[in-house]
Parts: sequence; structure tokens; C-alpha cells
Amino acid sequence: MITHDLRVIADAIYDKKGQNVVSLDLRPVGSAISDFFVVCNGDSTTNVAAIADNILKKVREELGLKPLRTQGLENNFWIILDYGHIVVHIFQTQYREFYRLEDLWADAPRKEYKFRKPAKKKTEEEEA
Repeated sequence: MITHDLRVIADAIYDKKGQNVVSLDLRPVGSAISDFFVVCNGDSTTNVAAIADNILKKVREELGLKPLRTQGLENNFWIILDYGHIVVHIFQTQYREFYRLEDLWADAPRKEYKFRKPAKKKTEEEEA
């Protein structure tokens, strides 16, 4: 289910201190690129790389998907992870502000994601 896929990606981003996570539903605007874009940013190249690595890991573990293509992993300014139906854009903050990708798709329905605290794991004593 697509909303679950988007939530897994958003949670993976926030796990590594990603910021301003939004999804754009490109289906109503007739995009042949993808059904959804997920856009976020991080404050440094190290942060951007960590976000991308965590998305790759969580999507593989929880959804069983590998990206069809990746781009930008060599410089970590703007990384693109293309899963076909969802394309994830991870920007360093200054590049997101410069390229303003969301403005290019202003007609697309937009959803903002908030950080969710991970569920507390039960200790052995609590389970007994």
C-alpha cells in the first residue's frame, strides 16, 4: 500500500534527523516520471548520506524493495533514490532552498510528515 511505503520512507528520514519531509502526489498532474516524490533535507553532506543509507536499509528490510536507480551518492548534495512508483530526493538544506523542487510541482497534492517517536520496545520483565 502506497501510504505505508511513504510512511516507511518518512520514518527512515526522521530516524537520521532529516527535516521537512513532504510527499507530492504526481498522479493528478499527469507526470510520467513517478507516482510520488518524497522530498527532505539534511544540514550536511554527512547527514544527507546517513539519511540515504537509512532509507535504502529500511525500504529493503520493511518493503523488500531496492532502488531502480540512484544518483548523487558520490557528492551527497542531492541524492535521488528511484523506486519507480516513488522517487526520493534528499537535499543538503542550501540546495533544497536553491532548487525549490516543490515549487516546480506546485499543482501536485502535498502531504507533510511529522516525526513519530519509535514504539518503545518491551523489556523482558514487561513481557512476562
